[in-house]
Amino acid sequence: MAPRVLISDALSPAAVQIFKDRGVEVDFQPNLGKDKDKLAEIIGDYDGLAIRSNTKVTAKLLEKATRLKVIGRAGIGVDNVDIPAATGKGVIVMNTPFGNSITTAEHAIAMMFAVAREIPAADASTQAGKWEKNRFMGVEITAKVLGIIGCGNIGSIVADRALGLKMRVIAFDPFLSPERARDMGVEKVELDDLLRRADFITLHTPLTPQTRGIMNAENIAKTKKGVRIINCARGELVDEAAMRDALVSGHVAGGAFDVFSDEPATSNALFGLPNVVCTPHLGASTSEAQENVALQVAEQMSDYLMRGAISNAVNFPSITAEEAPKLKPFIALAEKLGSFAGQLTETGITKVTITYEGAVADLKIKALTASAIAGLLRPLLSDVNVVSAPTVAKERGIVIDEVSRAAEGDYESLITLAVTTQTQERAVAGTVFQDGKPRILAIKGIKVDAEFAPSMIYVTNEDKPGFIGRFAGMLGDAGVNIATFALGRDREGGSAIALVEVDGNVPDQVLSKVQQIPGVKQAKALKF
Repeated sequence: MAPRVLISDALSPAAVQIFKDRGVEVDFQPNLGKDKDKLAEIIGDYDGLAIRSNTKVTAKLLEKATRLKVIGRAGIGVDNVDIPAATGKGVIVMNTPFGNSITTAEHAIAMMFAVAREIPAADASTQAGKWEKNRFMGVEITAKVLGIIGCGNIGSIVADRALGLKMRVIAFDPFLSPERARDMGVEKVELDDLLRRADFITLHTPLTPQTRGIMNAENIAKTKKGVRIINCARGELVDEAAMRDALVSGHVAGGAFDVFSDEPATSNALFGLPNVVCTPHLGASTSEAQENVALQVAEQMSDYLMRGAISNAVNFPSITAEEAPKLKPFIALAEKLGSFAGQLTETGITKVTITYEGAVADLKIKALTASAIAGLLRPLLSDVNVVSAPTVAKERGIVIDEVSRAAEGDYESLITLAVTTQTQERAVAGTVFQDGKPRILAIKGIKVDAEFAPSMIYVTNEDKPGFIGRFAGMLGDAGVNIATFALGRDREGGSAIALVEVDGNVPDQVLSKVQQIPGVKQAKALKF
C-alpha cells in the first residue's frame, strides 16, 4: 500500500507531481490548514503532512494522527509545530532551512536602498502630485560601513552583495571564525565596535535568549548618530519602543522593518514615522523561494516515506531504523555533552574535536557528531538541527575533527568533546551505563561522575575548605533544593568542580551570590 500524504497548505503543482512520481499518494487540500476541525477529523488517514505556516500542528491534532510518520514544513520556521509532542509520537519533523536564503538576503538589500533614498515616501509624494525634490535628500551606500549582526547563511549572502556594492562590511557573530571572515572579505568585530562604526546595521541572527532585544535602548545609544537599521530577521530582536524614540529624536536616521514582535502587525510603535519603511514579512516571498522550498519538502518527505532516508529533520538524526536502537543512548549522550559545552561558551568557536573510544567508535559516528554539534550550537542558534548543524558550523569556519580509537581506560565506550575558542579550550567526557542513561565522567580533565538532569548548577572554584557549606547554605536560604551533588578536583588545593542537580530553576540573584564566594571562578545554571 502506497504511503499517503496530505498537503494542507498551498504547494506548487510541481511539488505535488514529485510525490506522485515517487509513488506517494497525494491528497491536495490547500485551504485545509485553516479548518482545524476538519483537519483533525481526517489526519488519521495519512502517513505524511506537508504544510506551510497556516496549518497549526498541535499536541491535540497529533493525538488524532495515528498513522503519521513525517511532517514537512516548506520553509525554515517550525513555530507552528509542537516539536516535543511530535517527537513523543515518533513523528519526524522536517524543514527546508536554506531554500529562501537568497530571497531574504535580497530583501534586506532592497530595504537598505529604500531607507537610504527614502523611496516609499518619495513615491507617495510624487504620486500625490507633489514635486518635493529637495525634501528627499538621501545618502549613498558606496564606501559606507555595513554592520551585519549574525553572519550565517543569510548574513553571508548579504555581505557578498554589499561588497559588490563597494561597501565596507563588518560583522558580529560569536560563531564566525577569523579565517572564515577573511575568506568572505569581512572584518569580524565585537558588538560594541560594530554599533560604534556602522553607517547601516542589518540583523540576520536567530532569536535566542542572548539575541532577544539585542537592539535595545542601551545598544541603540551606542550607535553612530545617523545610523540606518534594517531588520528582516525576527521582530523580537528589536525593542520597538526604544527604536521609535531613537527614530523620532533623529539619532537613528531611518529604519526598515520586515518583521515585528507581534504579527500580523496591524498596529506597531514603528508605524507612522516618516523615516521608516515597513513591509509585511516579505523576506521569503518570491516565486523562486516558494517554489524551491515546496520542491525540497516534497523530495525530503517522499525519500523518507519510500526509502527511509531522513534529511533536514529538526528532531531526529539521519540514521536508519536498524541503527537506531544502538545509537539512541549515545546520540543523547553526544547531544548533552555538546549542550554542556555550548551553554558555557561565550566566545567564537574555532575547533571541535570529538574522540570516540571503545565500542562507540564502531557505531555511525557521523550521526553522533551531528548530535554533538547541534547540542553545542543550539544555545546560541536556536533553529539548528542535527542535520544542518555540520553545515552551520562549516559556514562559520569551525573545524570539526573526529577521532576513533580503542578503549584505553575503564569504560567500554567513552566520548570526549573538546571545544577550542579564541580564548580557551574546554573538554567534557561521558559514557552510557547499562541503564541507558548518559553520564558526565570528566570536565577539563577533572574526574566527576554525574547524570545529566533538567536543571543543574556548574561551579568552578579553588579547592579550599568551607566552599561546600557556604554554597549549599546559599541554595538552602534561597529555597533551592539540591537533588544530587558531584565533586571533583585536579589536586589538593588546586582547581575544583561542583556539578549540582537542583529542583526547579535557579534565580539569577542566587548565582550572583554564589559567584561572590571567595575562590569561585565561575557559576552557571545549565538546562538539559
